[in-house]
Amino acid sequence: MGEFDLIERYFRRPAKRSPLGVGDDCALLAPAAGMQLAVSSDMLVEGRHFLSTVDAERLGHKALAVNLSDLAACGAKPLAFTLALALPAVDEQWLSGFSRGLFALAHLHNCELVGGDTTRGPLNICITVFGEVPAGGALLRSGAKAGDDVWVSGTLGDARLALEVFRGTLSLPGDLFERARARMEQPTPRVALGQALRGIASAAVDISDGLVGDLGHILKASGVGATLDADAAAGLVGIEEFANDLGIDTLRACALAGGDDYELAFTAPPSAREAVEQAGRAASVHVTRIGRIEAEAGLRLVDGLGQPVAQHCYASFDHFR
Repeated sequence: MGEFDLIERYFRRPAKRSPLGVGDDCALLAPAAGMQLAVSSDMLVEGRHFLSTVDAERLGHKALAVNLSDLAACGAKPLAFTLALALPAVDEQWLSGFSRGLFALAHLHNCELVGGDTTRGPLNICITVFGEVPAGGALLRSGAKAGDDVWVSGTLGDARLALEVFRGTLSLPGDLFERARARMEQPTPRVALGQALRGIASAAVDISDGLVGDLGHILKASGVGATLDADAAAGLVGIEEFANDLGIDTLRACALAGGDDYELAFTAPPSAREAVEQAGRAASVHVTRIGRIEAEAGLRLVDGLGQPVAQHCYASFDHFR
């Protein structure tokens, strides 16, 4: 099967919202009047971002999900995406599963594939996603202010638990491992929550490399610091029934520095607490307040009793470390 036959069979879909999709040298996008384009790219490399044993359908889902998560952090509505795909060989069974998972999530968010590229090489997936957000209404990293609450959505650390099982450093009962593995391989981008937080949250970021590191982007961009309740974060690890067996140190590490959560970390003034809770209910996702923004620069971790927790144990993922 040649390159263009591969595209035609597995990735060509008629454009419904975009003026021009797959098939020309460029796609055409037309955001609605009064809207700005939000654009983000993410690359997934085999062995660095996913295991070679991952199911192709789940990988197709995740490849798009990590990009939609960036749109969510900006409060943007998905429009379209492009796909650049390097393949070591044409494997029709793999391509069928990958495209099925990719398009299932794309259809869920009414986000259409409008172009891209394919080539031969080590397995590498790069997606660029386009969304729209009201002009001046995007959630940014730079808006946090002293006195704001720090919130996170959903659960944290489950993907890291699954990774440690794969690495052989810990074990989980079969059903709990499958739950954690699903969070690692099929994350849920919080697109509806991001849109619901427009006009409420003062700053936002998606948690891809770990809470400590990603919240640090907000602190740097906003010129502020924060204190986080490390135990409140640890309590958000989704394997609640097995938490006591894992121990507080493992739970803290997974929640604070695990990565691959694709939840939202965001800030909002205390006066907006009810509005934040309502946004979570509207998006059908739990939101939890775990800290506060402070004028003093830097991030401080405390336990449930307010005692300092050493931060050096919770370094987030770095692609070149």
